[in-house]
Amino acid sequence: MHKPNLPPISIHPVIAAALAVKVPALFGLQIDGGDDAFYARNASFFVLPLLAGYFAWKRQLGVVTWVRLALAFAAAAVFANVFPFATRGDTQQLAILHLPIALWLVIGLAYVGGRWFTGGGRMDFVRFSGELAVYYVLIALGGGLLTAFTLMMFKAIDMNAGRFVAGWLLPCGAASAVIVGSWLVEAKQSVIENMAPVLTRLFTPLFTVVLLGFLATMAWTGSQFDVQREALIAFDLLLALIVGLVLYAASARDPTLPPGFFDGLQLLLVASALVVDGVALAAIATRISEFGFTPNRIAALGENLILLVNLAGTAWLYLHFLRGRGAFAALERWQIAYLPVYSVWAVFVLVAFPPAFGFR
Repeated sequence: MHKPNLPPISIHPVIAAALAVKVPALFGLQIDGGDDAFYARNASFFVLPLLAGYFAWKRQLGVVTWVRLALAFAAAAVFANVFPFATRGDTQQLAILHLPIALWLVIGLAYVGGRWFTGGGRMDFVRFSGELAVYYVLIALGGGLLTAFTLMMFKAIDMNAGRFVAGWLLPCGAASAVIVGSWLVEAKQSVIENMAPVLTRLFTPLFTVVLLGFLATMAWTGSQFDVQREALIAFDLLLALIVGLVLYAASARDPTLPPGFFDGLQLLLVASALVVDGVALAAIATRISEFGFTPNRIAALGENLILLVNLAGTAWLYLHFLRGRGAFAALERWQIAYLPVYSVWAVFVLVAFPPAFGFR
């Protein structure tokens, strides 16, 4: 059996990403020394500029593109660090959550290499993002085992490796794993079309059952939706994951094929997510009317409205496709055209929310 040879990995960005995490330590900022907020705000800058540079170098992009990428990261770094955030304040937490979303669009521009509006570049980036998520989780699981064995072995000789694990192994490994995962996606592009259908067909029915079960239980018991921050973040992540499943399914499907059973299942999943999003929005609106505006509530309101529009448009186009009144390509165009909306909202939260709410 012929075994395809993987191209050699460029070790320089991997080492650079691992060492970048430790650069602030030269200035007295320690990961485990009370500077958690600084590291959380700047975690994206330890690896994403290197990843963008790797793609720009591999795609042989011009000097102008390099300058634009550098300016984007520089502007993001300024807004992440110039504001006088309150300690453990809401706007700082929102900035930490939204910064990588905003910067991922910059990674996309570097990845497609000038094909953002032509040649299926945005859909290629969707495939890359999904594959990277899969590989990163696998690498993280392996890293978890490595960490456990490291602690166990040193404990056997009465040594505590906890400081090394917390200060070096975990942060350096987490940063370099992004580069390694990206290289794996690039190296194994030939199997992307095989993995995408398997993942979507496995998780689409599972998530559909979970959402329908949640809605049925909520209706049967009359339970109220919990609008605490942790619950809202979890539900937004769930809805974003469903949007990702739809995107991944679109990237793996032949748009010329007629509607099938799986397309109907996708519509059911999207419709269920749409109802869940509507329930969340109603709960957020009620909370705002009773207790007023806060950064978290406004951010949650905006994100759920953005997801609502995306899901509603997807459901409408899926319905037209299933009824033979539209082409699947229209659904694909809607999905990839909507991608920048998430990054634009993330930039707005990062730039406008801190001063608007007094940096609290």
